[in-house]
Amino acid sequence: MSSRDSILAAVARNQPARLPLPEMPAFFTGEVNPVGKFTTVAVSIGSKVFRVQNVEEVKQILLKEHSGASRIVSAFPEFSDVAETNVAAGADPHALADVDLAVLPAQLGVAENGALWVTDAQLPLRVLPFICQHLALVVPRQRLVPLMQQAYEVIAAQEYGFGTFIAGPSKTADIEQSLVLGAHGARSLSVFILEEE
Repeated sequence: MSSRDSILAAVARNQPARLPLPEMPAFFTGEVNPVGKFTTVAVSIGSKVFRVQNVEEVKQILLKEHSGASRIVSAFPEFSDVAETNVAAGADPHALADVDLAVLPAQLGVAENGALWVTDAQLPLRVLPFICQHLALVVPRQRLVPLMQQAYEVIAAQEYGFGTFIAGPSKTADIEQSLVLGAHGARSLSVFILEEE
C-alpha cells in the first residue's frame, strides 16, 4: 500500500458520524416577505431603498435626490428627456468617466444579502455601474428571491456574456480600518423596488 493510499484509508476510517441537517428558519424557506428583508439588509450596507409604482416615480425621486447631476445615463426610455438613453455598446468606456448618475434595471434581487443581479443585457457598457459617481438600480418586486441559492438557480438557466451582483455602494475598510464609501466605484446606490412590471 502506498503512502497516499494509507493516508486516504486513515481519513476514511476516522470520519465523524453523520448528523441530520438543521431545521431551516422561516426566512430561508421563503415564508417571509423578501421585500422587507431585502430593504433591511440593503439599508444596513449603505443603500437607499424606495418602493415605487412605476419608472416615472423613479425619475422624479432621482431628479430630486441628484438635482446637481450634470450627466445622467439611463437604460430606461422614460428618462430620455433628462438623460442619455442611447449609449452605443461599442462606445469608448473612457467616455463615461464623467457620468454622475446611471439608472439601470436589475434582473433580480436577493433578500439575504441585498445583492442585485445585472448582466450585459441591461448594460450599454460593462463599466457603467462601476465608473459612475452614483448608481440607481430598478428591480421588479416579483423578482426578489430570499436566498443566493435561489438566485443561482434562476441565473443558471440564462445565457449572458457578463454578469455581476452589486450590493451597496462601493466600500473598503482597508484605510486605517475605517469604512470608506465610494472608494473605487459608485459612491451611492439607490435601489427602486418596482411594484408593477
